[in-house]
Amino acid sequence: MKNYDAVIIGAGPGGIFSAYELIKNKPELKIAVLEKGYPLNKRHCPIDGEKVKSCISCKICSIMNGFGGAGAFSDGKYNITNEFGGNLHEYIGKKEAEDLMEYVDAINCEMGGADARLYASEDPAIFKECLQNDLHLLKAKVRHLGTDLNYIVLENLYALLKDQVDFYFETSAERVFKEDGKTVVETSTGELFAGDYCILSSGRSGSKWMESVCEGLGIPTQSSRIDIGVRVEVPFETFSHLTDKLYESKIVYRSKKYQDRIRTFCMNPHGVVVNENTNGIITVNGHSYEDPSMYTDNTNFALLVSSHFTEPFHESNQYGESIARLSNMLGGGVIVQRFGDLIRGQRSTEDRIQSGFVKPTLQATPGDLSLVIPKRQLDDIIEMIYALDKVCPSTASDDTLLYGVEVKFYNMEVEVDGLLETKSEGVYVIGDCSGVTHSLSHASASGVHAARSILQKLAL
Repeated sequence: MKNYDAVIIGAGPGGIFSAYELIKNKPELKIAVLEKGYPLNKRHCPIDGEKVKSCISCKICSIMNGFGGAGAFSDGKYNITNEFGGNLHEYIGKKEAEDLMEYVDAINCEMGGADARLYASEDPAIFKECLQNDLHLLKAKVRHLGTDLNYIVLENLYALLKDQVDFYFETSAERVFKEDGKTVVETSTGELFAGDYCILSSGRSGSKWMESVCEGLGIPTQSSRIDIGVRVEVPFETFSHLTDKLYESKIVYRSKKYQDRIRTFCMNPHGVVVNENTNGIITVNGHSYEDPSMYTDNTNFALLVSSHFTEPFHESNQYGESIARLSNMLGGGVIVQRFGDLIRGQRSTEDRIQSGFVKPTLQATPGDLSLVIPKRQLDDIIEMIYALDKVCPSTASDDTLLYGVEVKFYNMEVEVDGLLETKSEGVYVIGDCSGVTHSLSHASASGVHAARSILQKLAL
């Protein structure tokens, strides 16, 4: 058995910043980070668009796992706000949450992100225009690192930490249990790591594992939500008057038909649409780059409908997985459809896609999303597209591309206190696996907060 002061499970943003804060303030601490995936320089997805055109279900998905977590190859948007991205402020207070996000933003800048522009989504004219069309623009500061700068920041963070922290890559935590006052982690190979403190930061892709850990440790959880929708791709010019000023436009709409909340998410000006593998299920996502040489002619963003489940249903992620599996079954992966075809009730074909004015940035299977997405969510999405068209004309163009499905999985919300500690003493749950955070900024901030909580206890 290997003994440590703290054992951190997961080298995503939460785990990284937990280790950073602990080592910065108490360099003598012995810390282990267990990560299922690979080091950053070994994370490579085989999809190249030519020889490998779709997901081949690698044993370890390099998009979802490895140093940097699922956000390593994201478009690197760092939102500083309590308006969205998680409920961290409900546990630690609004000011503390924003201060922690600002703190991590400063570290990211020190680590190579200083050249990234900081946007503010508080343009009064755009805010008013949205309100006049029953759309609600959420306020935030956004540091857009881009996929390229985000990678550099992570490289520098790893270089800083690797000689002070013991990283164990390709090490999958299987079981967490208590023994002699310590928290013990057993890996898939039977290796044991014991820590006075344990920080669980397995990310969104570790949702099923997290449920089993909570059950084993007797940590209460409650059902969370699932977001289901599509990735929309339009010409860059359609949203340019928003993205030039705001970059990330978080817009919320309440549908007239069902009174459901639909929101834009992860807007990528000049970006690309990409595959994402979660637990062997292929869904869709989007990336963008800071480097102008990597720009495309399109902008993409998600339209997501949130579903909150109540008793007796507790399997929100399984519900989302079943819809994504249906898409995979019908299309062999991601399905793409022209908006005009969807409205006319006809399946998109290769010829219709190629003859359109919006050229797809992801090679997906032309099909019919109405056979995959439940009617309620699809009606909501269509209604919001028409609402957005009033602010950004041509959003509802026949040639607008819809990729499906996009699913945002959320962990069941784990019961933690204001220190992010569970009822199992010395066990902290942070980041997206907690159900408390849903973004890079909130996950990173939660890592710092948990580390400071541990440092306070060590000082007693």
